[in-house]
Amino acid sequence: MLKSLLAGAAALATIAAAGAAGAQQTKVVLAMSGWTGFAPFTLAKEKNFFAKHGVDFDIKKMPTQARHAAMAAGEVQAIATTIDTHITYVAANVPVTQVLVIDSSTGGDGVIVKKGIEKFEDLKGRTVAVDNPGAVSHFWFSYLLKQHGMSMKDVKPTNLGPQPAANAFAGGQFDAAVTYEPYMSGALKSVPDAKILVSSRETPGVIIDTLAFQPEFIKKNPNAVKGVVAGWFEALDFIKQNPAEANKIMGADVKQSADDFAKSAALVTWYDRKANQEYFEKTMQPFMKDATEILLASGVIKKAPDLAPLADGSFVK
Repeated sequence: MLKSLLAGAAALATIAAAGAAGAQQTKVVLAMSGWTGFAPFTLAKEKNFFAKHGVDFDIKKMPTQARHAAMAAGEVQAIATTIDTHITYVAANVPVTQVLVIDSSTGGDGVIVKKGIEKFEDLKGRTVAVDNPGAVSHFWFSYLLKQHGMSMKDVKPTNLGPQPAANAFAGGQFDAAVTYEPYMSGALKSVPDAKILVSSRETPGVIIDTLAFQPEFIKKNPNAVKGVVAGWFEALDFIKQNPAEANKIMGADVKQSADDFAKSAALVTWYDRKANQEYFEKTMQPFMKDATEILLASGVIKKAPDLAPLADGSFVK
């Protein structure tokens, strides 16, 4: 009987401890898209890397223009998007602080075109499906136009997000589309003779994704922020050690096979801890200044925000 009582007490203690651990977890909801570069967050969630660090992690996929509104409403605590987009959020009075560099697009974004368009200048007067002002596709396309002595006035743009832009291009509705993986590959398969006119491989360092939190959330929950960052780095380690399993999990989330996902992922560079440290120390502030100038020139923002509070590299050290 004594053994039974002791066993029962031990079981209750285990249950109580598990309940306490669960109660101590901090809820973090991340707003992001189905972009290939964000897939390690899904992997980390599925493998319980965040839970292990005391974070009850969830993901909400939503368009770029909806994420800052969701954060302002308290529906999400974190956003994964490009540096330039974070700047537009702050300019719209939704404060964010970037704590992690996620990835750099090294071929994962592209301007895809139908047959007959051979050089960038051939886009003059053509219909182009490109995301809304403030979104990364719009920022990148504005950058490309500027590089070629052009502006949005030289083309016929229609505001469509990366996935519907790719679908509309595949349906023959546009001469060109600005999109990214995995949608770009799907559209190219559907249109004979379609090709990538220019990709982010030719513009290194322009499309950089980061993870940002509400500043107040960071102040109140620094350990949760540390846990999310730690979970990201564990996911990158898992990808290196178990590529087949990792690609299967990440591919399933964006409706790709493991092999197709691996091909998409080859066009993305994920940032480990060392790369993060170097970026925060050397590149973050100069790039934010350059991005702000492009956003001002294209009319996306009317006034440059204070850039100093937009980045905190302490969590990647």
